[in-house]
Amino acid sequence: MGSAAMHIARTGLDAQDMRMRVISNNLANVNTTGFKKDRASFATLSYQTVTAAGASSSSETKYATGLNLGTGVRIQGTARMDTQGSMQTTGNSLDMALDGDGYFQIQMPGGQLGYTRSGNFSRSPEGLLVTNEGYQVQPGITVPEGTTAITVGTDGTVSATVAGQTEPSTLGQIQIATFANAGGLQSKGDNYLTETAASGAANLGVPGEDGRGTIRQGMLEASNVNVVEELVDMIECQRAYEVNSKMISATDDMLKYVNQNL
Repeated sequence: MGSAAMHIARTGLDAQDMRMRVISNNLANVNTTGFKKDRASFATLSYQTVTAAGASSSSETKYATGLNLGTGVRIQGTARMDTQGSMQTTGNSLDMALDGDGYFQIQMPGGQLGYTRSGNFSRSPEGLLVTNEGYQVQPGITVPEGTTAITVGTDGTVSATVAGQTEPSTLGQIQIATFANAGGLQSKGDNYLTETAASGAANLGVPGEDGRGTIRQGMLEASNVNVVEELVDMIECQRAYEVNSKMISATDDMLKYVNQNL
């Protein structure tokens, strides 16, 4: 029984250690553009049934309640919290923030499509609208030589004023991707997410339509990490870790007492 209690406490230590990793990652990305914090979810491990509820307690009676002993806890998964981050004004015409649901679609190396909330774009030597890594924004937008001003509408329409022209010309329209289950997207690092079987296929459309967010030019979406909340969670996690550690020490003392006195 003592070793079982130690095993249960060990699972608690492992689970709290993993939760602390999630909290640590959230705090590390407090200044990451468009970052969405994660939350760890716990689940019980299987139970050992000593006495089943409804089993016969005598020839005429049955147990009203059973005797079930838990075997510990585990991290069931992490859920991304997609609440809106605050809008930060940058004044850069190629910075874009999504106000609402959806993701920018990015052409990644190898032909894979990535999705991101980070809209700090720039212009490549070829005039393409790209991310900091040089990945092209989809659908492709090419900014012509001699452009003096770029305007991006809330519906994603990109217009440019070229030297020598009196009227701005339309370069294209940025589309926004939404998913049936955005929580099923796979995090890949560098602020990119990729499609999975759980997320469903991307549904591209015009910003502001069918529940998609609108585009805010000259702004970036900040991380949605609340430092105070994360610090409180960190303290709670630390206390839970200490309690599980004390459980191992207490169980060890009990086993020592039994060995020395019985």
